[in-house]
Amino acid sequence: MIKSTVDGAVAEIVLDAPEKLNALSLEAISELDAAYAEAEAAGVRALVLRGEGRAFCAGRDIAGVDPATDDVLGYLGAVESLMRRMAAFPAPTFAAVQGACLGVGLGLAIATDVVYVAKTAKVGSPFANIGAMLDSGGHALLYERVGAHRALDLIYTGELLSGTEAVEAGLFSRAFAADELLDFTRERAAKVAAGPTQAFLASKRLIDRLRDEALWRVVAEENRAQAELRDTADYREGFAAFQEKRTPGFTGS
Repeated sequence: MIKSTVDGAVAEIVLDAPEKLNALSLEAISELDAAYAEAEAAGVRALVLRGEGRAFCAGRDIAGVDPATDDVLGYLGAVESLMRRMAAFPAPTFAAVQGACLGVGLGLAIATDVVYVAKTAKVGSPFANIGAMLDSGGHALLYERVGAHRALDLIYTGELLSGTEAVEAGLFSRAFAADELLDFTRERAAKVAAGPTQAFLASKRLIDRLRDEALWRVVAEENRAQAELRDTADYREGFAAFQEKRTPGFTGS
């Protein structure tokens, strides 16, 4: 599921399950955490994260999850731990985002220093379709960048932003044609890897200090609320409808 390579001073970590749009199981989260630990131990001076195929990451892999017995807190706890490792990585990090960037996938982008997106990427909160709520820091990102009204509009409707719209709204750094995205990201990471790493890390620590309190407080609250939603009828119906590939019939309970 997770591949990683080191080329000179740059690590590249790849979500490699294109057949399921790189959706992440608990096992994959553990593999990804280990890949970041290995890149850190290798002493790289920049890191690129990307997804194989037509999506960056479509979120959590819920294909075989039974909501009645789902350890959602355990899963989201692992995601939070991974995000904290990613955010604290001791070198500049970059993500190349194409296709779906949803749920946990959005969390991976939030925890990355610089995110470049394909103009046709799809970013946002599809949770309205499964009776769950946005998690992995998504509330903090949307509220900070687009404000309360637009954030709730996106959450309620499940509408997704294109990569171009996400950049225009200030969610991410730059948008490119899909066939230019990865080359630009790799070139930028290589250039930064040859720069003054300690100066970059000093700036990274300051930026992290400015955002950390709100981000991690929101993540903890999202985890708690998602675990409570697990016991609702709509959550169970949403999961069942997704797995059965049908339209859910929500009752509001």
